[in-house]
Amino acid sequence: MEQLDLSIVMPCLNEERTLGACIRKAKTFIEKAGINAEIVISDNGSTDDSVRISQELGARVVPAEKKGYGFALMSGIEAAKGRYVIMGDADDSYDFSELSGIYGKLTEGYDLVMGNRFKGGIRPGAMPFLHRYLGNPVLSFVGRLFFNTGIGDFHCGLRGFSKNAYQRMGLCTGGMEFASEMIVKSSILGLKMAEVPIILHPDGRDRKPHLRTWSDGWRHLRFMLLFSPAWLFLYPGLILMALGLVGTVMLSFQDLQLKHVRLGISTLLFAYLFIILGFQLVSFFISSRIYSIHMGVFPQSPGMEKLQRNLSLERGLIAGTLLLLTGAVLAFLSFFYWYSQGFGDLDPYHNLRLLFPALTFIVLGVQIILSSFFLSALNISTQHGRAVRQ
Repeated sequence: MEQLDLSIVMPCLNEERTLGACIRKAKTFIEKAGINAEIVISDNGSTDDSVRISQELGARVVPAEKKGYGFALMSGIEAAKGRYVIMGDADDSYDFSELSGIYGKLTEGYDLVMGNRFKGGIRPGAMPFLHRYLGNPVLSFVGRLFFNTGIGDFHCGLRGFSKNAYQRMGLCTGGMEFASEMIVKSSILGLKMAEVPIILHPDGRDRKPHLRTWSDGWRHLRFMLLFSPAWLFLYPGLILMALGLVGTVMLSFQDLQLKHVRLGISTLLFAYLFIILGFQLVSFFISSRIYSIHMGVFPQSPGMEKLQRNLSLERGLIAGTLLLLTGAVLAFLSFFYWYSQGFGDLDPYHNLRLLFPALTFIVLGVQIILSSFFLSALNISTQHGRAVRQ
């Protein structure tokens, strides 16, 4: 198959009012740039004249059988013949005659080039108030925070990338979160990214857009959380464990009076609860991160590689057993204190200060042992899967 310089891909679902204008503008850019390019319309089941309009204007129509924004784009991109791909919505909100900024960055060697509507300009009526001042800024901030990118407009629909970079990304989401997945995986893979200012115009539709504000916004946020186990599990877990440890140090031997507030046994119970919950979250982080590395979602890092070497089943069993024994000793001391009182009523301030850590050590010991077996089974199954594939 002959490789072209560029493929311009537009997902389409009943866009007869605006599709023709988008194709004509894209053809204007191609002629102006003097490049060997094509226009690909990925049709997601249009029932209007979109397909006929595309063919009459010389665009190549690719049927996308699976419904959804992401599926439509994946069908078009996979069929694209260009070395580079620029994708954009077919609602005439983006000016396809002005693609020189994105294409220029691609030819400079950038793997992913994002348009930035906030830097280029948003025309009146082009973006709903909630999207402009809440949804896009908040989700873009979360994306920059979680994945350490400099991308200021995570959800801009006009973007370009090399076909090689796209194949490395291994994108799989079929909905609107496809836009976030592309940036997240580019960041994880360490691809070279850039932004260029673009102008967002009011779309030319005579119907509601396919985007659903709250449900699609949640899908974007959910995807970023699932692909950032450090923010979902590790950091909350470390914070809970730190709070729990501070509480146990301050309250293990006596109550604490803070002006009119007295912290005692009840607060100590929550401190131990924080330690257990925090440890669970950290354990989930380690398990999910190692699983993601094995599945090829995250690249291996020196820190995780060293951690995996140290997290052997034997070490886990030893650490878990030691915690179990420590908990058993404290539980025995609690029982002995009860025995010394003739198995009668106990002073809760004394007895619970033994019982709480006893139960905590027992729970943590069991968690470590079970987690060690799980990680060992995961490593074995992964090695087996690699051997079968080879």
